[in-house]
Amino acid sequence: MLQISNLRLGLDFTGQDLKRAAAKKLRLPERALISVELAKKSVDARKKDQVHFVCAARARVDTDEGRLISRLKDSSVRIVEPYVLELPNAPAPELPPVVVGFGPAGMFAGLILARCGQRPIIIERGQPVEERQRAVELFWRQGRLDPESNVQFGEGGAGAFSDGKLTTGTGDGRIRYVLEELAAAGAPEEILTDAKPHIGTDRLPGVVKNIREKILELGGQVLFDTKLTDILTNSGHVSGIKVQTPDGERTIPCKKLILAVGHSARDVFALLHGKGLPMEQKPFSVGVRIEHPAALVDRAQYGIFAGHPALGAADYKLSCHLKNGRGVYTFCMCPGGTVTGAASEPGGIVTNGMSPWKRDGKNSNAALLVGVGPEDFGSEGPLAGVEYQRRIERLAYEYTGGYLAPAQRVADFMERRDSAGFDAVLPSYQPGVVPGDISRCLPGYVSDSLREAIPILGRQLKGFDSGDAVLTAPETRSSSPVRVLRGEDMQSPGLIGLYPCGEGAGYAGGIVSAAVDGIRCAQEAAK
Repeated sequence: MLQISNLRLGLDFTGQDLKRAAAKKLRLPERALISVELAKKSVDARKKDQVHFVCAARARVDTDEGRLISRLKDSSVRIVEPYVLELPNAPAPELPPVVVGFGPAGMFAGLILARCGQRPIIIERGQPVEERQRAVELFWRQGRLDPESNVQFGEGGAGAFSDGKLTTGTGDGRIRYVLEELAAAGAPEEILTDAKPHIGTDRLPGVVKNIREKILELGGQVLFDTKLTDILTNSGHVSGIKVQTPDGERTIPCKKLILAVGHSARDVFALLHGKGLPMEQKPFSVGVRIEHPAALVDRAQYGIFAGHPALGAADYKLSCHLKNGRGVYTFCMCPGGTVTGAASEPGGIVTNGMSPWKRDGKNSNAALLVGVGPEDFGSEGPLAGVEYQRRIERLAYEYTGGYLAPAQRVADFMERRDSAGFDAVLPSYQPGVVPGDISRCLPGYVSDSLREAIPILGRQLKGFDSGDAVLTAPETRSSSPVRVLRGEDMQSPGLIGLYPCGEGAGYAGGIVSAAVDGIRCAQEAAK
């Protein structure tokens, strides 16, 4: 099969338009193309009066592909083969492997182990996604936090209450497998072709549930409301785990343990540190959520084409490097979405963002983050970054007196004055906000870096520095504050049979990269 890239097409292109463009690139008559399908689609909005799609197509032709490639001498045309994931062929072990955590990493680790006939046992401290949704809604409406089942913990992981973005900077072939599995589980088919695919918070729960049911069909187990409390060892090997369930404590024997707990499992990080397993501090980022009218972002990105149904709500990705040496950037941009409460510990405020599939909300938001590292954490231990996050989250809670988040207009933030209210942009944060001074809960160098960066980023995206834009604080969970060390065999050098995995262990950043890391760990564990 041939892949033909760099096909320029209009916003209203049809399948016939795609075939015509592919044939022209191949220098063949259209009748020579046996089949043509869309492989990838991205928006080129560099010239606001000429916004268009740049596409790639896969085609089968009635001529020798190798000779055609040689004749064309065009790097945008190449022969491709479908990606096939290799699964280890190993007998089912006497003791099933255990996966801790049922976010993207744990979910795909469990799915691969089940496909290999390993009968995995997956434990998740939170609730099934249906019940978890009710717990999260209760927190957003009434500020009643369930520390075990919330935006961070529960089936689907933190990604289940996000935009469901599936972009990643890695080039791993397993990405295609992840996207195909998500589509087979009910995600929109567009995720297979969009350059910036997303599922949407409203569709993610159904996808997660279908993957769970597939694992069960293949002989796996998924145990909810089951919290890891200890890892048992014997002569440097994993021998089992202790868990807390609604019925009391239980021991689960195992020799292979994939730890896919996510970036907010602070009690698990403390458990590993207490056992002397190799860990280290890891840089991450903290800051705020910045919120604009979606229409402002659309106009800035698409010009006269803003609002075109083929484009949807516009996104952005901005960054700058400041004179003080710090990087400031936007992250997890949620077009047509809302800012949400994402706390997992009592007495702390955490913000995040999410969007539905249609991305049709009035506002758009993104994390606006400042890079921080071990030099900022205040101590040498591997858990210093955890305490750094916690201090910021508690300061915000103390400032507002509860789970209402501090929020401030950009104009007031830049002028160092408290906000008394809001104007053109109304904060969407749930459970609600308290207007004031967000600097009260952020380190001074973070606030100063944000003030320096906002005008710079405003030159990159018109209106980004609008005085009416709203800053809601704090955003602290951009990535894991620790890295749990592992070797080339994916195992901890301190404990044979332990596979640190995914975002929590410091090896992923987002749904797809976490899922890919889960697959890699499962492939090793299943050998």
